[in-house]
Order: sequence, then C-alpha cells, then structure tokens
Amino acid sequence: MPSIHDAKYQAMIKRLELARKACGYTQECVAEKLEKPQSYVSKIENCERRLDVLELKRFLEVYALKSSDIFDD
Repeated sequence: MPSIHDAKYQAMIKRLELARKACGYTQECVAEKLEKPQSYVSKIENCERRLDVLELKRFLEVYALKSSDIFDD
C-alpha cells in the first residue's frame, strides 16, 4: 500500500493545499467547515496524516472540486 511518503500522494496533497489557498480559506476555516480541529487540516497538508477516500470527498466538496482537479494523470 502506498504511504504518505509516496510522491504522487504528496503531489495530490499539495494540490489540495493550493486549492484551499485559491479559495481564500485558512486552515481554521476549512477545519470549521469539516467540523474538525485546525490541527487535522495541518497534519494532512504536512503529510503527517493520511486521508481516506471519504475524507478526501469532504475536502473536494469544501473546495468545490472534482477528483480530476487534484489527481495526476
């Protein structure tokens, strides 16, 4: 199973972070929308915590993105 150290995973997370910033959201704002602590968003963006599929879906909804917007072909 790929880990958080996988280059493709890290690139996907970086695109999520860029999407957050493009929306003008802080980590605190996103955490509030997800009903999570700010540290949750920080740990994901710093690749200290791995996202599962359902968590990723929630981030995509918050950022109004499709999965194709963040995945490398």
